[in-house]
Amino acid sequence: MARVVEASAVARRCVADITAERAKCSFPQHEVTAVLDGGEDKTQQRRKIEELFLSDPEFLDAVRPEYLSHEDRYANELRKACHMIGKFNNDEEIQQLVGQMEGIRTLMGSGLGVALTKDGNPLALHFVMFLPAIMGQGTVEQQGEWMGRAWTGEIIGTYAQTELGHGTFLRGLETTATYDPASQEFVLHSPTITATKWWPGGLGKTASHAVVMAQLYTQGQCHGPHPFIVQLRHQDTHCSLPGESHAGEIGPRLGMNTNDNGFLRFTHHRIPRTHLLMKHSQVLEDGTYIKPHNNKLAYGTMVFVRVAICFDAYRQLQRAVTIATRYSAVRRQSELVPGQPEPQILEYQTQQYKLLPLIATVFGIHFSARSVWDTYNEVTGSMQEGNLDRLPELHALSCGLKALSSSDAAGGVETCRLACGGHGYLASSNLPRIYTTTTAAITYEGENTVLWLQVARYLIKSYREACKGHTLRQSVSYLTPQPASSSASPSNLSNHALVKAFRRAVSHLVAEAAARLQKGCDAGMIFEHAWNSCSVQLARCAQVHTRYFTCEKFLSGVERAEVSEATRGVLTRLCRLYLVFHITNNQGDFLRSGALSPQDMSALEGELAALLAALRPDAVPLVDAFDIHDRILDSTLGCWDGNVYHRMVEEAEKSPLNQKDVPDAYHKYLRPLMKANL
Repeated sequence: MARVVEASAVARRCVADITAERAKCSFPQHEVTAVLDGGEDKTQQRRKIEELFLSDPEFLDAVRPEYLSHEDRYANELRKACHMIGKFNNDEEIQQLVGQMEGIRTLMGSGLGVALTKDGNPLALHFVMFLPAIMGQGTVEQQGEWMGRAWTGEIIGTYAQTELGHGTFLRGLETTATYDPASQEFVLHSPTITATKWWPGGLGKTASHAVVMAQLYTQGQCHGPHPFIVQLRHQDTHCSLPGESHAGEIGPRLGMNTNDNGFLRFTHHRIPRTHLLMKHSQVLEDGTYIKPHNNKLAYGTMVFVRVAICFDAYRQLQRAVTIATRYSAVRRQSELVPGQPEPQILEYQTQQYKLLPLIATVFGIHFSARSVWDTYNEVTGSMQEGNLDRLPELHALSCGLKALSSSDAAGGVETCRLACGGHGYLASSNLPRIYTTTTAAITYEGENTVLWLQVARYLIKSYREACKGHTLRQSVSYLTPQPASSSASPSNLSNHALVKAFRRAVSHLVAEAAARLQKGCDAGMIFEHAWNSCSVQLARCAQVHTRYFTCEKFLSGVERAEVSEATRGVLTRLCRLYLVFHITNNQGDFLRSGALSPQDMSALEGELAALLAALRPDAVPLVDAFDIHDRILDSTLGCWDGNVYHRMVEEAEKSPLNQKDVPDAYHKYLRPLMKANL
């Protein structure tokens, strides 16, 4: 009885702590929720979709996935994934709420999707990559042949590009597709072990078809990687097609182990000529190759996927920082003042320093990703009219933001886990799963270091054009050389002045890198070796440039938001924290360039502490404004009511080892050891 009373008292204290935090709120939370959702109508739509799916008992797990065998985990998530798609396709209410593409984005994303299929969705790449590839690269006739069957689930696809020996470097792909005019077929072949397709989700045991990227050979010439639709399994039995292709699962990964990541090898596998996706390039019956009007047309699909990764990254960070912030409001530890009651750990400045900048980061990624998404839609419209002028800029923006958001999110999730102490290591906290899911984005769809160097290439090219007097695109217009008088340290430290300081710092870094690159070339190095010799510096240019872009879009997003002054006030403080945090953590870039003075830095360091204190009362209200359902958080530490310890013990009791007092393993192994010398 004493234990029950004690537990009840602890629960009341935790609930009281979290309730007191919510009473401190200084802004209308629904306005922040609407900003992140894209409007109050979108918030209501999202909540309704969540209600329709989360109320369905088919999506409940009888036991935690961690307690299942590998095969049972896959079967359980596949069951839910198939039910999810069936429900989406057949429920008229859901169809009326959202269109097909928006609905799929919701179900496959890092919001509702992670609550329905916790350990990875085996059907994800079917919708996220296979269908968009056909839509973006197939002719009207090919779309008519494949899209309907794919939408209904008659066929299940994946996207097979990455190989055992090559990932981001597409030109290095080894899988070949050689055209045979006599039979009007392409012959797909994996000439080496490193040509094995490796990593595609759903490829192991789920997909019946794949869009395969392979080097196209015709009339004795290689025309580079092209997409082909390839059937992998028998339509009725799902058995592998005999002899010509071999697919399987690649084995356990750090996370997402029910994504069914697989491998694929071809042995002179034949497919019809018409299975080459021919929207941009074609092979005629006699083997004549018709090249695309512009090789940059393929950028569109990559940009779409990379922007989607940015949105997923900030949603994963939302979940992690919500868990850590709520837990920090109910966890009491140590003595801030000797003899006084243990304070909430959120009272410690060090804890605020870990978490509050991450709350700000959520908004920084949101506003910048929304900006790139809008630019993507504008450029896509221009592409339909044959105007590809802005594609290089869009490509650079999407590369940089994908790299920045995924690295910020992965690092931020790990910071949240550590901020929860030892309890953050528990699977029931959900922080380990969020981390293993988020960190994967650093390497898929373009490894981040490679993406930084692609951004750097665009920056150096733009800088050289500016030096020749050419007009630059808006995102890099700051690289145009400025008169010396405009380079002085700002007379004030307003938000706009700090964004301008970022511009100055990046411009200085790019100019230095360009000079070093040219010096290497002048010394007799070929360009590629000169580039490699300063690639660390070049990657740094790209990182600071993308951080500047994020700061600029954060500030403009807050200024344009249609919200009350109270909400604008808290968003402005978050933006200010984001600026000051990243400037004070990278002082060398600003001091060397003269963008800010040592006195400026001292002032900003002092302001950082004041910003943490000012935002502290709104910490829990801000993460509450993310409006994340407890089922989506799936965390004993981050639950809405703050009853952390009760939930932790409840989850521990569910362990299969706790279902009997003495495990069978005792009798088999431990007892013989303990009794051996008796």
